[in-house]
Amino acid sequence: MRKTILLSLILPAFLNTAAQDEKSADSSEILTEVIVRAFEQNKNLAGMPAAVITVSGTQLNRYNNTSILPALNSNPGIRMEERSPGSYRLNIRGSSLRSPFGVRNVKIYYNNIPYTDPGGNTYLNQLGFYNIQSLEVIKGPGSSLYGAGTGGVMLLNSTNEKTEPSVSLRFGAGSFNTSNFNLNATTASDHFSNSINYMQLTSDGYRDHTALDRKTFSWDAIAKVNDNGMLMAHFLYGDLYYETPGALTLSQFSTNPKAARPGAESAKAAIYQKFFLGGVNYNQQWGEKWENTTSLYAASQNLRNPSLFNYARTSEPNGGGRTVFRFKSKMNSALLTLHAGAEAQKGYSALKVYGNIGGQPGALQTDIEFENLVYFLFVQASLELPKGWFITTGASINKQKLEISAFADSSVFTQKRNYDNKLAPRLAILKKINEKTSIYVNASNGFSPPTTAEILPSSGIISTDLEAESGTSYEIGGRGKLLRNKLQYDINAFYYRLKNTIVQRRDQNGADFFVNAGSTDQKGIESLISYFVINDVRKPVSDLRVWLSYAWYNFRYKEFTQVNNDYSGKKLPSVPAHSVTLGADIRTKTGFYSNLTYFYNDRIPLNDANTAFSGVMHVLNWRTGYKKNIRRWIVDVYAVADNLLDETYSLGYDINGFGGRYYNAAPGRNFMSGVSIAFLLDK
Repeated sequence: MRKTILLSLILPAFLNTAAQDEKSADSSEILTEVIVRAFEQNKNLAGMPAAVITVSGTQLNRYNNTSILPALNSNPGIRMEERSPGSYRLNIRGSSLRSPFGVRNVKIYYNNIPYTDPGGNTYLNQLGFYNIQSLEVIKGPGSSLYGAGTGGVMLLNSTNEKTEPSVSLRFGAGSFNTSNFNLNATTASDHFSNSINYMQLTSDGYRDHTALDRKTFSWDAIAKVNDNGMLMAHFLYGDLYYETPGALTLSQFSTNPKAARPGAESAKAAIYQKFFLGGVNYNQQWGEKWENTTSLYAASQNLRNPSLFNYARTSEPNGGGRTVFRFKSKMNSALLTLHAGAEAQKGYSALKVYGNIGGQPGALQTDIEFENLVYFLFVQASLELPKGWFITTGASINKQKLEISAFADSSVFTQKRNYDNKLAPRLAILKKINEKTSIYVNASNGFSPPTTAEILPSSGIISTDLEAESGTSYEIGGRGKLLRNKLQYDINAFYYRLKNTIVQRRDQNGADFFVNAGSTDQKGIESLISYFVINDVRKPVSDLRVWLSYAWYNFRYKEFTQVNNDYSGKKLPSVPAHSVTLGADIRTKTGFYSNLTYFYNDRIPLNDANTAFSGVMHVLNWRTGYKKNIRRWIVDVYAVADNLLDETYSLGYDINGFGGRYYNAAPGRNFMSGVSIAFLLDK
């Protein structure tokens, strides 16, 4: 098996070396190099010694323009889930194992600003589709540069490098009374640019009790302060409401997948959330050797959550910053780059839980306040050597201080817990076979303390005895281009060992709680291959590309015994053994285009005992449209058909659901159409 993996990674490199003298001007003109920011490398993808996925604006716009979910899910190793409209989870190599809802154990940055709060939670559902112009995903631990975490890193970017002054209007409408509206105004000059966005997405939802209404306002500004200084400001405000229907048993799911869980409607179970984020980045260069980037931010979220059994109110203000110094210098025939910096976040959380009386708060049950302080120091050294060798090493030291005060009658009960790790190192080595082909190996260590939502889950039991999970990852991969640049590939294999793995449970009322699950072994192969059948702007069909994404996973509990249950050797729930995405993109010289995407997921274990599995998923999506530049106008008219096969499946399961309540139905066959009109202004 190991020999097969190594051969699949290295053989294309040597084939490409033999063919490197062949030229193809047509294909190379369109295959532009993407600069990757992950690990502060600012290199093209072929120079990245890590499993990094880049998702461009073009890839995001292949689907229905309401969510980034299908664009992320078309990549190997990434699974974004939607239990109901607006309720997202993010799974990078099995990281959603500890996320009954929301995004946890994945560190996310928004324009270089920490978007994940100090409690470890990320409110990805507050971002509108048009808030994200491009993104990068680091698979595996990113602790050496991005702090505590074992589930990966996502870097979101809301602005384009090439900004043109314009006014644009985008509108889409479709099944389930869905409406998607965006208004944007952008100004740009040599020294200042800013972009203002307003978005609103509404839908009645596919299931009963799944209405959604999300309003988002954002402002991004970039100012050139001096010849070597750049100031960026970002403001984001979100007002979100969505109904939560609850999970169904297999019998209920089979009888009527559109139904809500009994009691959800009478309880008026829903999320009411307001979110604010304001931050600035400043980048300053001093000559050719020194550079600093510093970010400061403040954020707050207020949440009301009537659920089936209670009514929760949460207020979470937080703030922090990040600074990175870079030093670059030539050393004989080598180039040395050093990065060093720090990140710190401080957060407060006030949680009150009441009884739920028809969607209104009843008697007070819980009154708790959290105080979080998270900080880490990091350093990274990269050495670019002759003959295409690159060596990167880095490490971070992470600390988290948590204080919980519980108010009961006239008394106050306080608990404290510190989570420290000595070192989270990373070592990566890359060899460039030529300008188009590279192979790499890396080893990294991750450290992830429990989030505030895991220490105090919906069951109401304070769990400061939860231990931080830690893991070590080993990875080998290769990237390159073959056949006159028409064929591109990105393949990696990894082995990941987690200790004190945090997993989620549900009690008889559906409330979640968390336990440490001993250790897990996670092995996998991920591949992404694309081929340009046609790539010639002079032909009637100017572009025709087909591509394949494939991931194979063998994730198992190595040692996990809970009371009288021994789950050692069982498959980790929430992770399919095989997942495949096939895509075809066609564009004509006249402006017509079509995008076809097929998603396949193998059966998914739904509980730790592996006594329940999901069905196999087959989903076919199609988008077609016409896009044309007419003088100063850019017009895009499109139509989308999702789930053309009308599959009954779940896009987000409730893992370890009590009483077999695992299933949340995804939409059946549905349609969307829309138009985007942009008018380019004079500078």
